[in-house]
Amino acid sequence: MSRIGKKPVELPSGVTATVSGQTVEVKGPKGTRSFTATDDVTLAVADNTVTVEPRGKSKRARQQWGMSRTQVQNCVTGVTEGFKKELEISGVGYRAQMQGNVLKLNLGYSHEVNFEAPEGVTVSAPKQTEIVVEGIDQQLVGQVAANIREWRAPEPYKGKGIKYKDEYIFRKEGKKK
Repeated sequence: MSRIGKKPVELPSGVTATVSGQTVEVKGPKGTRSFTATDDVTLAVADNTVTVEPRGKSKRARQQWGMSRTQVQNCVTGVTEGFKKELEISGVGYRAQMQGNVLKLNLGYSHEVNFEAPEGVTVSAPKQTEIVVEGIDQQLVGQVAANIREWRAPEPYKGKGIKYKDEYIFRKEGKKK
């Protein structure tokens, strides 16, 4: 039995879900998200809850059961609260600023890095050393944050670079004489 899969997904007030075939469409105050499940699970909506049941007892059906339930839960969370990733910039002269839809990064290169925010994601720079990525799609928010971090990942000696706010950088000691 999947411990995650057997729990029904509760729909808060203001959120509606419709099932057509293997696709669940969730509408909420922040927008609309949809998820298409594989043929190994059955989706149903009843009494403000979405339930996911496996079709058969195969290993793949049991795997898809928990994963599908989590994907539906992520759709509900996305249209109600949204997802957010916070990044911090550390290093002398490293900074970020927004100009319209473009994030301009000074990261110690001979040129300025311009990062254009994709559709469905909001990127903001409340301070010169902070970047906030928000959206209703958890995968897209995480991917955009990873793409920004990729420009200058934190290095282990001085800790300079772009890191997630809750990330711990394992520091190394420099060379000894």
